[in-house]
Amino acid sequence: MGKLQDKVALITGSDSGIGQATAIEFARQGADVVVHYLEDEQGANSTREQVEAQGRRAIVVQGDHGYEDQVQAMFQAALDAFGRVDILMNNASVDASGTYVADLEIEDFERTLRSNLIGQLICCKHFINHRKQQGGGGKIINTTSVHQEQARAGAADYDCSKGALRNLTRTLVLEVSEMGMTVNNIAPGMVLTPFNQKAIDDPEYREQQVESIPLKRAAQPEEIGRLAVFLASSDGDYVTGATYVMDGGLMQMSGQGA
Repeated sequence: MGKLQDKVALITGSDSGIGQATAIEFARQGADVVVHYLEDEQGANSTREQVEAQGRRAIVVQGDHGYEDQVQAMFQAALDAFGRVDILMNNASVDASGTYVADLEIEDFERTLRSNLIGQLICCKHFINHRKQQGGGGKIINTTSVHQEQARAGAADYDCSKGALRNLTRTLVLEVSEMGMTVNNIAPGMVLTPFNQKAIDDPEYREQQVESIPLKRAAQPEEIGRLAVFLASSDGDYVTGATYVMDGGLMQMSGQGA
């Protein structure tokens, strides 16, 4: 019996990267998976196939999680297929624009917030109301970032969204704990996913980037997935409101060399 035996997990942005790796790790531990994607249908179907290769069921749903009608349709598809959802992992997001505030278009800022914060809030809303109908319980895992704490020039949109998501998690703990639900963050540093495609493709560039990481390497996405298994399973039943930083020690470098 796996740690997630016969649970149902909905993972946004599970067509690649951390979301895909987590879906596979969940399946290895006995969970069925709702695979969500926005544009990469091929990647989503690859995730589905890998979940099924573990002997578990999966469905693929498409939609923009930043809009409530599409989130509602996503949850309805999950309920039609599996009857319930036990675990929500808010993983889908977009990267920083790279634009300084002085030049940042407000529409671009709003677009990032919709993907990295508003969509997560909408998914949490529908998951909480579903779990209430099921009598309570449930697990929410939000993928934030070391940049919920550490700012970068040109990343106001991303940094603000991830910092706000951290505080959404904290707020939710006060609202849902009495129904037996836990809410936690995973805050990765550098992970070898499409977010860091240049580091995947160019070993020399990757070596330059990891020099600032005490462990001198980037994470593999399945490492993040294994932490998500802990938080989604009964092993993490007394953990809520926490942020688990997985960054190879990167955040400890703040202030070094000053």
